[in-house]
Amino acid sequence: MRRKTTLFCSAVLGAMLCGCGTNTTPEIIMPDQPMVSSVTTQQTSTTQTPAAADTSTQSAGSGSQYTVYLITMDLTDSYWKSIDDGCLSAASELGNVTYKWIGPDAHDDALQSACIDEAVSNGANAILIAANSADGVNASLQKAADSGCKIVYVDSAASYDCVTTLSTDNVAAGRTAGETMITALNEAGISNGTIGILGVTADTASCVARETGFRQAFEGTDFILADTVFMQDNADNVTNAVADGIAQNYVAFFGTNEGTSVAIGNAIKESGAESIIVGFDTSDAVLALVSEGIIYATMQQNPTVMGHDGMTIAIQALEGTYTDTNTTTDTGVTVITQDAM
Repeated sequence: MRRKTTLFCSAVLGAMLCGCGTNTTPEIIMPDQPMVSSVTTQQTSTTQTPAAADTSTQSAGSGSQYTVYLITMDLTDSYWKSIDDGCLSAASELGNVTYKWIGPDAHDDALQSACIDEAVSNGANAILIAANSADGVNASLQKAADSGCKIVYVDSAASYDCVTTLSTDNVAAGRTAGETMITALNEAGISNGTIGILGVTADTASCVARETGFRQAFEGTDFILADTVFMQDNADNVTNAVADGIAQNYVAFFGTNEGTSVAIGNAIKESGAESIIVGFDTSDAVLALVSEGIIYATMQQNPTVMGHDGMTIAIQALEGTYTDTNTTTDTGVTVITQDAM
């Protein structure tokens, strides 16, 4: 697949937060306008039937009316709601979009494929999708493309061709997370030991890439990185892995997304143990654990930009004003610590 890097920047986040633990300052992209929308999102799972209500806004002279679906890996993490917020904002600005957000009940290729098929059958002109795996939903994506549907990836791309991908450079972000943890370990006077790594599923491409970058950061050190334990939509898997790690004197833990980060933090908090935790994403639950000092640092992504700019580009592609294919935009990360809050 041909890839070229482009940058669609609504505005640069000022001195609110600063990156650390990396050789270059990550670029933080934020939308021009606050996330205020008159559009009503339709949130459904594969076990439900979307409401038939028209949720679009129509402005005078806006041209053709388009139907756009956002399909995420599930409907649980607040991170996906942030992407939805960005989509809502762009849909409100554009004024000629009927927009719906749907997703499966769990991380599962077959369930997400069913969501894609549902969107196509309901007349979707464009689909914004956080793909559950690199190849598992490609057959449904091909059917969507064959029907004339434009495909835009947000957060996590499949290997099927697209208009564009808006996501974090997850390898670079994972490397930043690793460098941040090394800084924390050095500050604590820890120069060796085992580090636990908690992932989502073995097929979640964005989290696998973060793990790759994280492991790269520790090359040449005296630390041992344990085999990854996957949550598989069950927080008990993380809780049990943390308990095992504590019993084996692990010095730190890394969570590759919001769910794993919260589960690690809660497990450490409940155990009363002390450990250095670096995680991903900035839900209220994650930020509360950072504020308490349970999580040392978390990587803040920019999901609202993914949704906002993804929606905008999808409509531009439908109208013929965006003609590139398979482009990639890194929407950036920054590091949030207790001191930076």
